Amino acid sequence: MNRGASGGGTTVKTTGSPGRPAARTADRNANAQVFLRGLVSEMRRVTWPSRQEWVSATVLTVGLVASLSLYMYVVDELLTLILGFVRR
Repeated sequence: MNRGASGGGTTVKTTGSPGRPAARTADRNANAQVFLRGLVSEMRRVTWPSRQEWVSATVLTVGLVASLSLYMYVVDELLTLILGFVRR
């Protein structure tokens, strides 16, 4: 396709920091402040688990990981044994 020499694109003139228009920088700062205020507000509403709940959840997670690891090890060894017989 042939395009005309006029360009047809838009140019944003910057008056703020290099590469960023002043208005965009101000909008980003305002958005960051609103975000952080909302974040703090939401974090205050969170119901944090007690120490006992943390410990029980951690023990459960470690137990599940250990049992799954053992299961995967047993399955791997069985498949290695079975495929060893098939190869011969």
